[in-house]
Order: sequence, then structure tokens, then C-alpha cells
Amino acid sequence: MNTTVFKTEPTAIKAWAEKRMIYLELTDGRILGFPADRFRILCQASENQLKTVQIEVWGYALRWEELDEDLTVSGIIAGQFQLPLPRQAA
Repeated sequence: MNTTVFKTEPTAIKAWAEKRMIYLELTDGRILGFPADRFRILCQASENQLKTVQIEVWGYALRWEELDEDLTVSGIIAGQFQLPLPRQAA
């Protein structure tokens, strides 16, 4: 007996912003969060601008229309950020 296994990449079903963190809920049940300040455009955005995040491309991307910024969900899951973590105060 042959069994075919289809692996599907998780996609976003919900996205929101709180206190400069962007959160997304995935189809596999995970909820991920990342600091907006890890991306060049998002780090300069206001809290209200961050809250305008939309899910696009059938859940494979996040979009901020006013900022003209797009991020892929797969890139977020893989931790592909543009900027390093801010240095912690000693």
C-alpha cells in the first residue's frame, strides 16, 4: 500500500499588532509574535500604522498598505528579519 503525504506550509489566518509587536495566528494553531523594530519600515511606523496589518495572498503574506510594506509568513516563521535585536541595557 502506498501512502501519499502532502505537506502544506502554514499560512496566517489572523494578524494583529499590540505594543509594537506583530502577532499572527497560523493554520496549524501556532501564534507567533515578533517585534516591529526588526524591520526597517515597521520600526519607523506609528502604533496606529502597525495596527493596519492585513493578511494577503491567501495567508502567505502580511501587508501594510499605507507603509507599502509586505512580509512573507514563511520568512517570519524562519526568523528572517532585516535588523538585529536591540541591545539590552546592562
